[in-house]
Amino acid sequence: MARRPVAWVGAIVLLAEAVGIALLNWILGSVVDNQDMSLAGLDPRAMTVSTWIAGALIGGYLALCAFVMARAAARDSAPGNFGRILLISCAVVHALLGAFCVGLVGWAAFAFMMVVLGLIVLTLVAYEKKAQQALAPTAATTP
Repeated sequence: MARRPVAWVGAIVLLAEAVGIALLNWILGSVVDNQDMSLAGLDPRAMTVSTWIAGALIGGYLALCAFVMARAAARDSAPGNFGRILLISCAVVHALLGAFCVGLVGWAAFAFMMVVLGLIVLTLVAYEKKAQQALAPTAATTP
């Protein structure tokens, strides 16, 4: 099965998405700062900084997910408990964002989110099956 290539592609896509999200938030924060925009009386500088912080946090989260997938691909083994929980949460986020993307952005963004979701889920399922197959002979010989 193509566990390793799927995990590598998923890691690369997640890393590109992390950079894209961080860059997008940096650009949006700069626009707000340059235009001196305000929303409901909020301080424009606070809006700028919060946008940059959000971009860094979301980008870091996606980069961490990419690292977990790349580590699974490099070792050709399932991620640990923390890594699995992280990838499951990333899959749920992509599923929800994909549902929102249909109405807000369009079908192309939905398709991208579903491809990323598929890569994450396939990585999780493929490595789980490998772990179960490795344990099956041991379980059969145990009385």
